[in-house]
Amino acid sequence: ISGEDVDRETWGKKMDFLLSVIGFAVDLANVWRFPYLCYKNGGGAFLIPYVLFLFIAGMPLFYMELALGQYNREGAATVWKICPIFKGVGYTVIIIALYVGFYYNVIIAWSLYYLFASLTSELPWLNCDNPWNSPNCTEPQHINGTFLGNRTSYAKYKNTPAAEFYERRVLHIHESKGINDLGLPRWELTLCLILVVFILCFSLWKGVKSSGKVVYVTATMPYIVLLVLLIRGITLPGAMNGIRAYLHIDLKKLNNPQVWIDAATQIFFSLGAGFGVLIAFASYNKFDNNCYRDAILTSSINCITSFFSGFAVFSVLGYMAHQHHVNIKDVATEGAGLVFIIYPEAISTLPGSTFFAIVFFIMLLTLGIDSSMGGMEAVITGLSDDFKILKRNRKLFTFAVAFGTFLIALLCITNGGIFVLTLLDRYAAGTSILFGVLIEAIGVSWFYGVDRFSEDIERMMGFKPGIYWRLCWKFVSPAFLLLAVIASIVTSGDLRYDDYIFPRWSNMVGWSIALSSMLFVPIYAIYKLLILPGTFKERIAYGITPEHEHHLVKEGNVRQFKLRHWLSI
Repeated sequence: ISGEDVDRETWGKKMDFLLSVIGFAVDLANVWRFPYLCYKNGGGAFLIPYVLFLFIAGMPLFYMELALGQYNREGAATVWKICPIFKGVGYTVIIIALYVGFYYNVIIAWSLYYLFASLTSELPWLNCDNPWNSPNCTEPQHINGTFLGNRTSYAKYKNTPAAEFYERRVLHIHESKGINDLGLPRWELTLCLILVVFILCFSLWKGVKSSGKVVYVTATMPYIVLLVLLIRGITLPGAMNGIRAYLHIDLKKLNNPQVWIDAATQIFFSLGAGFGVLIAFASYNKFDNNCYRDAILTSSINCITSFFSGFAVFSVLGYMAHQHHVNIKDVATEGAGLVFIIYPEAISTLPGSTFFAIVFFIMLLTLGIDSSMGGMEAVITGLSDDFKILKRNRKLFTFAVAFGTFLIALLCITNGGIFVLTLLDRYAAGTSILFGVLIEAIGVSWFYGVDRFSEDIERMMGFKPGIYWRLCWKFVSPAFLLLAVIASIVTSGDLRYDDYIFPRWSNMVGWSIALSSMLFVPIYAIYKLLILPGTFKERIAYGITPEHEHHLVKEGNVRQFKLRHWLSI
């Protein structure tokens, strides 16, 4: 272990680290995206590409990030002392983690708003006689298959009390004409957002000593609630039809490339490799911690959670379909529509609805908050390891990041805020994060070298990674990521929210946001080559040799200039 890292703080207990990683990886997408994707893409058949990609790309990248952080004991930027020219990618992932915080916290603020709104004996999205309801509002009991006709599915029908509560009470989207007509931030949501940012600040200001304790609540709570909702869900009429629809196996779907793209993006975004979070978390581990076991354990738990949450979701969707005499496909939906419209509506019809609403929104809150903590920790650790002045003023810096996040997030809680949020969600961490992890994987396994990386792991844990992991790191994962980058660009399409098509300029703004983080890679590389000493060849040699071996470059002994380095596994 290098001398300057003797004083680096470590996790209080091993469990703090494991729960932090699980809490970060398990987020809203596990509940609102995976079950729907599984249902839409051939049920049980979807698990084939999903599990395949988990093993060939998800787990190897997860393991790589944990080992990288733990061995070098640095955040996402300074970890690149192993190959200085690649440091730009560290900034890329830190910037992306920051961007995600701009809108992710807003979704948590919505959950908090709903939680406060649930503290009544009669839930406010139960009927149509509220001041915010439109004249077209129709109570759910009057809506059935014949009422809807074949124009629209139930999930897309915007005039139920639950849909109007979300769109007219929470978002106030009806007061905005589009992304060029935002209006002022809503004061109720502003208060919720302040509370969310305050919780984040409070959890993170003492580093892993404080955040490692908060996750004991935020990482375990979703499991307790999911279990409660599942037990309630499967006792409802129609629940079994929902679960049958969720698991119905249709292997013909596997001929469709979109299914494979969905599986790949889902596994990648669900595990959260590449946001610099795993590097930051692992950098606070003890040097000899077995991060191989941690990687396998936490990534498996994450995927099992996704699968498990599908039962809680689809048992309730089956009940909804049963109530309205429609097919499952008419109530099945994903994203905010599932957790803020369909599920709350289903809950409101149950006896004891207030209790179930409260626990459900507490679940959403805890699912979101520790993922947001992870992203913020990546920014704070990443930058304070790089700039020592920030490390000395950790508490002030934590507050500054939280406050900056809050200011930009205000854009997302205006009347047209959902349009800003949709734009950020699409562009801030889409192609750019895939690109970032691709560069990271190439930097570690090709430039630094899989063999050298394996020796580092052996130094920590006493055993070398098997040939399977080394092959995945060097060939399979980079190939997977390259295909994913290409697929994400090709399938991007125009941006839309329901029936609203975004203006052309907003796509340009979106791509500018995406490029703003990716450009750190080439710009930093050029900057690095310009400030290094020596001839062009020597500069390249310094740029791709680990900093602790720079004395070898002076002797002209550059291992990257030998073919053996590139061929070794």
